[in-house]
Amino acid sequence: MDSQGESDSPSASVAGTLQTHASDIADFIRTSFAIPPVLLGHSFGGLIVQYYIANSNHGHFSDTEGLFPRLTGAVLICSVPPSGNSGLVRRYLFTKPIAAFKVTLSLAAKAFQTSLSLCKETFFSATMEDHLVLRYQELMKESSRMPLFDLRKLNASLPVPSLPKSCIEVLVLGASDDFIVDGEGLNETGRFYNVTPICVQGVAHDMMLDCSWQKGAQAILTWLDCLGS
Repeated sequence: MDSQGESDSPSASVAGTLQTHASDIADFIRTSFAIPPVLLGHSFGGLIVQYYIANSNHGHFSDTEGLFPRLTGAVLICSVPPSGNSGLVRRYLFTKPIAAFKVTLSLAAKAFQTSLSLCKETFFSATMEDHLVLRYQELMKESSRMPLFDLRKLNASLPVPSLPKSCIEVLVLGASDDFIVDGEGLNETGRFYNVTPICVQGVAHDMMLDCSWQKGAQAILTWLDCLGS
């Protein structure tokens, strides 16, 4: 996807939209896979996967997206729910105002780039060693040089289109120590796909980088072993 990792950055002020990011993934799958893959998405990446699922399930052409190849399955990891992050923000404001302030400071103001303690609290477990947090903080600075979305335009395009009947197996995976996506957000995503979400204990929002990343990996492996059975 544009502006992610080592990919090129567009000339616009943001990296893209749900549609363009999902289209990038579709192009990659179309040219790289002979059989339908399992697609994993984390946080806002999970929202992109949800958009992809909605389009691949209908399997149609449009002016901008083109054909979205079929998937064997999808894993949504600490994903923004189908309605977006507005509900999360409202709940935090009314029930966890201090946490709401910290999340806004960390993400909107990008204070996670300069504050080691805030970076750890936002993304990682309290037991994560500082040298690891610092390592990932430096990488995250570079990867966040351009916003993934224009959030106002994103919210206007949500919720993700509903599915009359999904033919794609979906794992909804959350973390007990997630500082960004709360339990209700996790459950909303589970209800949307009519599955029971799995909440991994003792892991934070950036599950795949956390010091207990093996717990999340094991949950995904267990699900993959049962996929299609």
